[in-house]
Amino acid sequence: MASFGAASPAAAEVPFGTPYIDAVTRLGTQELTTLVVLIGVLAFAVVTAIALVRTRNRAAVDRQRADATIASLHSDVDRLAALLMSEPQVLVVWTAGFGEPEVIGEVSFIAPTLAPHDILTCEQWLSPELGRALGDAIERLRVKGEAFALLLTTIQGRHVEAEGRPIGGFAVMKLRNVTGIKRDLAESSVRCQRLQSDADALKSLVEMLPAPVWMRDPTGQLALVNPAYARAVEAADPTTAVAKRIELLGRGEREAIARTLDTGSGYAGRLTAIMAGARRSLDVLELPVAQGRVGVAIDVTEAERLRTELDHIRAAHRRTLDHLATGVAVFGADRRLSFYNTAYRTLWDLDPEFLAEAPSDSAVLDRLRAARRLPEQQDFRQWKTNLHRAYVSTESETYEWHLPDRRTMRVVTTPNPEGGVTYLFTDITERLELERRADALTRVQGETLDNLAEAVSVYGSDGRLRLFNPAFAKSWKLAPDVLSGRPHIEQVIDLCRPLYRDEATWQALRAAVTGLDKRDAGSGRIERSDGCVMDFATVPLPDGATLVTFHDVTDSVNVERALLERNEALIAADELKLDFVHHVSYELRSPLTNIIGFAHFLGDQSTGPLNDKQAEYLGYITVSTNALLAIINNILDLATIDAGAMTLNLGAVDIRATMEAAAEGVQDRIVQNDLMLELRAAPGIGAFTADGRRLRQILFNLLSNAIGFSPPGGRVVLAVERSPEAVVFSVSDQGPGIPPELTDKVFDWFESDPRGSGHRGAGLGLSIVRSFVELHGGTVRIESTIGQGTTVVCIFPLVTAAARTAAE
Repeated sequence: MASFGAASPAAAEVPFGTPYIDAVTRLGTQELTTLVVLIGVLAFAVVTAIALVRTRNRAAVDRQRADATIASLHSDVDRLAALLMSEPQVLVVWTAGFGEPEVIGEVSFIAPTLAPHDILTCEQWLSPELGRALGDAIERLRVKGEAFALLLTTIQGRHVEAEGRPIGGFAVMKLRNVTGIKRDLAESSVRCQRLQSDADALKSLVEMLPAPVWMRDPTGQLALVNPAYARAVEAADPTTAVAKRIELLGRGEREAIARTLDTGSGYAGRLTAIMAGARRSLDVLELPVAQGRVGVAIDVTEAERLRTELDHIRAAHRRTLDHLATGVAVFGADRRLSFYNTAYRTLWDLDPEFLAEAPSDSAVLDRLRAARRLPEQQDFRQWKTNLHRAYVSTESETYEWHLPDRRTMRVVTTPNPEGGVTYLFTDITERLELERRADALTRVQGETLDNLAEAVSVYGSDGRLRLFNPAFAKSWKLAPDVLSGRPHIEQVIDLCRPLYRDEATWQALRAAVTGLDKRDAGSGRIERSDGCVMDFATVPLPDGATLVTFHDVTDSVNVERALLERNEALIAADELKLDFVHHVSYELRSPLTNIIGFAHFLGDQSTGPLNDKQAEYLGYITVSTNALLAIINNILDLATIDAGAMTLNLGAVDIRATMEAAAEGVQDRIVQNDLMLELRAAPGIGAFTADGRRLRQILFNLLSNAIGFSPPGGRVVLAVERSPEAVVFSVSDQGPGIPPELTDKVFDWFESDPRGSGHRGAGLGLSIVRSFVELHGGTVRIESTIGQGTTVVCIFPLVTAAARTAAE
């Protein structure tokens, strides 16, 4: 590159191009090819760049021209759209492919809330008839290319003109608001159609009316009548009646109607006329119209007769209501009292003068509330409003009012057909109480029957089982579900027969249940094959039913049998015992009496002297024989009492003397046992009626028993107290006492328990005491504490059966 920048002097003399040619000649073929290609590429790039610049210049010019054209077209479109939408209208365009249509325009003039694409849902803005007509027109336009033009009225009363036609390959429907003359024409057309429809309907109605209807011209002549009029005047048809001028009403009636109409008002009145050969009562109404006069005659003959009958029935009905126990109050449509019966006034205790003023329903309720004769309510106004809903209701309502005076009212509100409400008030206090009692009684009876051990069954007059308790099913081993099916008595007998096969008894039960003439109560006893013994009874009930009961007495019968056997054994044992006692007592007493006699003779000095030892032994013999004789006498006394042969020798007995005599009999034993005997009796205690010998025997045995159980150095107390009713003797000791479980046994024969003391006895003393005290009508009781002693108390009543017998 430097060689090209500055030429040498030698080089300046070389011709131009020579060096290049030399250089080229010096290049090889490959370098020459490369050079040529490079020169070609450079030439192509230069030419291409020049062409691109020129093309871009031409494109910019064309684009500017196109933008100007587009702007002009947009301006034309906007101008045409503005012109198209200059009035309210909607265009719907369907392409040839039957795709979604294009909706152009604002649809608010058709319906304010209608969306653009909802314009094709005709039911949203047109009546069903117009919607179907428009839909059919659109279908023909799209399929067949038929143009249409319709005048539509929307649901909201707006008038819309619909025009459809094919344009090129499109189907176009234009909807636009109708204004001006077209709108007036559309409204007039609608009114005309409506009037024509109403006229046709009225004409059809007049033709079908059963009442005669006529129309007169301004001169008063018949111009039009309906078939009912023709039938009333016995004309062949309405045209004949008009042509022949056959009048339904008489001349006088027509003139009276004309005079009324001349005053400018219509005529309404009840007249009589001959219809189809019969005299009828007619309600005639005639009014002036532009074309003349129109009239109608309504046959009220039957209504008049029914009204008369209704008045009679209403009067009889009110007389009947006035004798009912149910309170009745009728309020009219104006909610004022129009009728009430005596029971209503009495039930609520209302003033007749107040009721005569026809008070309102609210006034009556307010007065009852002030008198506290209505249920207590937290919100009385709301309660009254709910009650008064009956005035606008079509159904009866029933309430129960629980009043402050503890009454219960059943209130029924019944809407009247002519308006108003009828109140029915029934005092159900007693009925509810009876129902409550009956329900309680039924439950009690049911529970009682279910828990009875006795088997109970009730059979109806038809012989079928109506009622049974679980004991019946269990006792006869029957299935409850079978009995629940109300089997007949025959079936029940068949089910029970395996346990008892006595046909006579079953026939008696069947006759008691199914018998019609003789219905008497019956009873009996059956012994079943399983060893069970039952008593049965049949009782006829007032309603024709029969009660049959079975009572299991197996245990009672077995116990009865055992008791009878035991009683027989006891009787035999008592007889044996008494025979033995009598025999032994007799056999012992006779030789004992001899021994006592011989001992007495031996002790007498007249029989000869005895040495000391013999006298001592004779004393022992005497003491023993005396004790043995006392035992034998006690046994004989007890045997006599048991045999009921003992009698008392009653008389006045000095209490103090008897106590001293008994104490003297035990004095030697008191001294022998180193005891102290104390007698306690009030001064002047006096006497009472008793058997003196037996009383001394009683006190002697009590003292002997107390001495036997008293420890040495102890105290025995014999006391007596007197009251207005009885004389009470008591003997107390300081012995070991008697346990509570032995208190009753000490009164048994030969029952003796020394309880650690030295006392030995036959165990007859207290038995004798109780027997003699009870013979006097008294009682004996023992008060004892272990380790502290015993007190035996004998109570003798001052007035006894024995004393009364002795006094008599």
